Amino acid sequence: MVSMKQLDSSLRAQVVRCLIEGNSIRSTVRITGVAKNTIAKLLNDLGCVCAAFHNKTVRNLKVRRLQADEIWSFVGAKAKNTSIEKKAEGWGDVWTWTALDADTKLCVSYLVGGRDAGWAHDFMEDCANRIKNRVQITTDGHKAYLEAVENAFGADIDYAQLQKIYGAPSESEQRRYSPARCIGCDLKVVSGDPDPAHVSTSYVERQNLSMRMGMRRFTRLTNGFSKKIDNHRHMIALYFLYYNFGRVHQTLRVTPAMEAGIAGHVWSIDEICALLPETKPATRKTENEMILKALGEKPAGARVS
Repeated sequence: MVSMKQLDSSLRAQVVRCLIEGNSIRSTVRITGVAKNTIAKLLNDLGCVCAAFHNKTVRNLKVRRLQADEIWSFVGAKAKNTSIEKKAEGWGDVWTWTALDADTKLCVSYLVGGRDAGWAHDFMEDCANRIKNRVQITTDGHKAYLEAVENAFGADIDYAQLQKIYGAPSESEQRRYSPARCIGCDLKVVSGDPDPAHVSTSYVERQNLSMRMGMRRFTRLTNGFSKKIDNHRHMIALYFLYYNFGRVHQTLRVTPAMEAGIAGHVWSIDEICALLPETKPATRKTENEMILKALGEKPAGARVS
């Protein structure tokens, strides 16, 4: 297995490509031959720099219509099956808050945490700090949004909530793993004068599907879920950087970052990896050098100090 010190740039790009295409860490080990701990360390380091780059670059945006939603997942075990000790380590239900520009499809902000009012406040504050103009916002009917949006944006906003109404599931629907059928929507204007034609959460909900398809950790009914909350956050940071800067949107024909004017070209995997400081791969020592080192002798040609 390849260790961290032996990981060159081409192999590092191969590992990242496997992760962003939805492979788990273990399948990436089998595909690339890189050690599991090495992949986890690379994901840790790259996730940190991706989050820092997003925080620095995705700012001062002109957004006309913003859609916000949350997607559920869990770390280690579902909350109902998690002990108090494990919850203190980050296990249990985890929600990813996502804000998407409906025009450019850019992910303006994301946040990994709980689903209560405190997390909603932090999420909306971050959105407000990245947008420079008056914006129309659409969210679902989650009550935590009401106060969070008002505190973050004040009165300078057009805000509406779209609450979906689901019918009672039939006997056949109860036997399968699927949500109930949506039979209507309840539109509620909260503040300002939002355009009813653009009160929608369709784009951000489609983005939620992309997340489930693009990250093994979000796949339902499998054992590919995250075992550590930090790894979960790092993978989401890597995913959103690739989504914004490296993945061409089918309808836009460019990346969301290019459409939003914060990037001039499609980023390659090598460019994403280049955010990390370059490290030289270690050279393997010969058996003779290791024997001489164990005996306290210097190999031939070594410099004497």
